[in-house]
Amino acid sequence: MREIVTDYLSREIVVNTGESILNALEIEDRYQIGCWDALVIHAAEISGATVVYSEDLSDGQSYGAVRVVNPLVGGAIETVAPDEN
Repeated sequence: MREIVTDYLSREIVVNTGESILNALEIEDRYQIGCWDALVIHAAEISGATVVYSEDLSDGQSYGAVRVVNPLVGGAIETVAPDEN
């Protein structure tokens, strides 16, 4: 259990601010996606992530530098090096 918690604590946590919400609203309008999905994309973007795993967004769709992979599509799982997040 200690190893799991230690791993969790080593990850960057993105805190949403008013500015985050405004940016997410721009993403929502630009890509015609839901507000919560846009907030996830924005959080991924500011944290430097290049891949978001989601069954709700279109598999293979790019939102700026962030690309969506649907983990429920056969063979869709990608390995991302730890330094790529």
